[in-house]
Amino acid sequence: MPMPFAASQDRQPAVAGQFYTNDPEALRLEVRGYLEGAEQKSSVPSILTMAPHAGYYFSGAVAGATLGRANLAETVLLLGPNHTGLGKPLAVWPSGRWQYPGGTLEVDVELVEHLLAQESRLEPDTLAHQREHSLEVMVPFLAEMNPATRIVPIAVSQPDLGTLLAVGKSLGRALRAFARPVSMIVSSDMSHFLTHDMAQELDAKALDPALALNPTLFYETVRGENISMCGVLPMTLALAAALELGASQSEITAYATSGEINGEMRRVVGYAGLVIS
Repeated sequence: MPMPFAASQDRQPAVAGQFYTNDPEALRLEVRGYLEGAEQKSSVPSILTMAPHAGYYFSGAVAGATLGRANLAETVLLLGPNHTGLGKPLAVWPSGRWQYPGGTLEVDVELVEHLLAQESRLEPDTLAHQREHSLEVMVPFLAEMNPATRIVPIAVSQPDLGTLLAVGKSLGRALRAFARPVSMIVSSDMSHFLTHDMAQELDAKALDPALALNPTLFYETVRGENISMCGVLPMTLALAAALELGASQSEITAYATSGEINGEMRRVVGYAGLVIS
């Protein structure tokens, strides 16, 4: 039998000291530097933002340019892939705080309860998140931008297109009915371990239907072209939710590959930033 959930559960960082420094002051300065690389903050509220989650050395500049450009609400729904295979297919961290070196962000329990009541396929589950890095690396950025940010983390491993679209629509309706504004952030890298030129080519194919706000074509393109984008599932779901929330505009904030950072162009990972409003 699964254990009942505790009243409040804090999450310890799993990749501090690996993907980013575990020194609080150095972390703040590094994140602030990346955020300063952003263009002026968007004047309209951002419905959906996509940012990469590699080690900050590789993807911090793209993440900073993207999150700094986004106009985020004080409550953020974080959607990311499940690299570990642990836990539920649509796993919501239900309560408590997410710790990072130097502080914490509160989980928005009111929104958690609202979403779980509106969409039965979402399930409270901490196991999917405990060793997963994709959402953790967003937390220091959100804390630096607004320490009062509240989060609802969801790890997505549900592979079925129909289910992702249905849950996305349901999620969008639930967010529209919620008493406070909520922004969505999807955490995803793009192509993995291809040449720089091939990654650029395939990533452009994936980004086109995302920019066109077409979740079905996006999913089918990534799957059909064998594009190794780790966040295809949460992004498909979030695009469907964004359409329910009236999304009509999209922009690429930044794109780079790891080869541009370390000079190794034969085996790169692609990083893209999107803001949708």
